[in-house]
Amino acid sequence: MADTAANPASAPAAPGANGAAGAAGAGAAGAGGTRPSVLSLPIKEKAALYAAYMPFLANGGIFVPTNKPYKIGDEIYLILTLMDDPTKYPIAGKVAWMTPAGATNNKAQGIGVHFSSDESGKRVKLRIEELLGAALRSTRATHTL
Repeated sequence: MADTAANPASAPAAPGANGAAGAAGAGAAGAGGTRPSVLSLPIKEKAALYAAYMPFLANGGIFVPTNKPYKIGDEIYLILTLMDDPTKYPIAGKVAWMTPAGATNNKAQGIGVHFSSDESGKRVKLRIEELLGAALRSTRATHTL
């Protein structure tokens, strides 16, 4: 079953902030011993990566637009593609943030996935921070804080 991205009309008006194509998901949420939900997130622009990245989480994390219901702590398996990098980064993580439908300030509906502390989580955190560079110190609004 395919999941659709949050309504683009509800995305922030920042240029390129909606450069993340919709997240697609299949499977059940990770509660109760079921297997983790699988999501795919292709990020095509640096502005979209900046808006989605969650550097304040210990292992890093990323906002995934979705209208599927999740709970904090649900296990997620994410396939992340970053801009022109042909590598698909497989990441295990857990839901650490939720933005519900109709959130204030026109925030997109979705979840924040906290990367695991394993090698794949560390590798993608380093790659994102390498791509963002000085933009990490920006004060522009993001999908989360």
